[in-house]
Amino acid sequence: LSPQAHDLQELRRSASLATKVFVQRDYNDGTLCQFQTKFPLELDSRLERQLFEETVKTLNGFYTEAEKIGGSSYLEGCLACATAYFIFLCMETHYEKVLKKISKYIQEQNEQVYAPRGLLLTDPVERGMRVIEISIYEDRCGSTSSGSTSSGGGGGR
Repeated sequence: LSPQAHDLQELRRSASLATKVFVQRDYNDGTLCQFQTKFPLELDSRLERQLFEETVKTLNGFYTEAEKIGGSSYLEGCLACATAYFIFLCMETHYEKVLKKISKYIQEQNEQVYAPRGLLLTDPVERGMRVIEISIYEDRCGSTSSGSTSSGGGGGR
């Protein structure tokens, strides 16, 4: 395990979950997978608006790339039909490759930006591509940057 992965596990273990924030899908441009860039007020004391917007815009760019239909997508489809879809047992689709890039990007963002601020992004794939979930943790030692222990109350799922 890398030291950064250890830090993310340490955050989950040594801090208590205060609340969760959900960034909803944006259907203004149809059913393409895009998320809203509206800054959640719950993150105001922990994260700069610019960093949040950059993360969401980057994710939206990846999802646009994943859903792009080009020559390789048509070739994948033809090979799938010709092999009764057995080709996918030994080949990754373009979509799967981009989902791996997204997962790696989220891991990097957690290590470099979010975890040091007591936040943790959850890959939208784990939430059915419906939301970007951001968990807000409070240090159990009591050295929390925001003194609000009763805010965020009953949000959940």
